[in-house]
Amino acid sequence: MPTFKNYLIGFISSIILTITAFALVEIHVASRHRTLSHPLLIGVILTLAMGQLVIQLCYFLHLGDKSKRWNLTFFISTLGIILLVVVGSLWIMYALNFNMTPQQVNQYLQDQGSY
Repeated sequence: MPTFKNYLIGFISSIILTITAFALVEIHVASRHRTLSHPLLIGVILTLAMGQLVIQLCYFLHLGDKSKRWNLTFFISTLGIILLVVVGSLWIMYALNFNMTPQQVNQYLQDQGSY
């Protein structure tokens, strides 16, 4: 059962993670001596974002409750389907881009009469 204490913990945790990510970017941009490398900064921000996601799901959407296991199951299934569609689309676009040279594109357009 959600309580005010749980909402407060979730809210404060979310604020701390958001301010931490914002401060890291501001320090990185303002600093002439880059404190973190660019890939490391992106990794840290993505980690903070994942933590934010977990906090939002557990404290506000209550997906960690024992009585709501089906909600969690459907949520994870939905994420899997979305991941499959996005990765599959990127794979197809990469393959199309890789397999088609500019000369093939020009020839295709000429054959279609659009060029």
